Amino acid sequence: MTFIDTSLFLKAMLVGLSIAAPVGPIGLLTIQRTLQRGMPAGLATGLGAAAADAVYGAVGAFGVTGVVTALNSARVPLSVGGGALLLWLAWQTWRAPLATHAAQGTGQGGSLWAQFAGTFVLTLSNPATILSFVAIFASLSATFSGAVSPLALVGGVFLGSALWWLVLAGGVARLRHSFTPVWRQRINRLSATFLAAFALWQWSSLI
Repeated sequence: MTFIDTSLFLKAMLVGLSIAAPVGPIGLLTIQRTLQRGMPAGLATGLGAAAADAVYGAVGAFGVTGVVTALNSARVPLSVGGGALLLWLAWQTWRAPLATHAAQGTGQGGSLWAQFAGTFVLTLSNPATILSFVAIFASLSATFSGAVSPLALVGGVFLGSALWWLVLAGGVARLRHSFTPVWRQRINRLSATFLAAFALWQWSSLI
C-alpha cells in the first residue's frame, strides 16, 4: 500500500468510526443484545451495521451514480420499511424476557447470522447515509493528487466502524453482570422506547 493509500485508509477509518459512534438505533440494539445475550450477539449486531457502512462506502468511493440515483428514488419505501423494522424490534425488545446467561452462538432472537443480517438490512434502509459518504469521499479524494484506491477507502470505513462495535460490545459485556435484573429490564424498556421514537421520526421526515 502506497503512502497515499495508507493516509486515505487511516482517514477512512476515522470516517467509519465517526459514523458508527453516535448512539442511534443500532447502538441501542448492540447494548441491549450484549446485556441480554453476551458479547457475541452484540458484536454480530454491530458488524451488520459495519458491513452496510462498507457497502455505502463502496458506492461513494467508486462513484456509482446510478446506484445513488436509485437509492434516492427509493427513499420513501426504504424509510417506510426501515421504520416498520424498527417498530418490530422495539416491540420484541419491550416484551423480551431477561436471559439468565449468554447465548452460545444461537438463542433468543435468532442466530448470530440472523442478528448480523437484521442490522445490515436496517442500516441499508437509511439511504440518506450514502449522501454523507459521497460528500466525505469526494472531499478525501480531493485532498490528494493523482489516483486513489477505492478499496483503501472502503476497507478503512469497515475497519473503523467494526472497531467501534468491538469496543462498545466488549465494554458492555465487561459490565454486564454488574447490572441487576431490574436495571437490565429498565434498559430494555428504554431501548424499546427510543427504537420506536426513531421509527416515528423516520416516518415523520417523509411528510
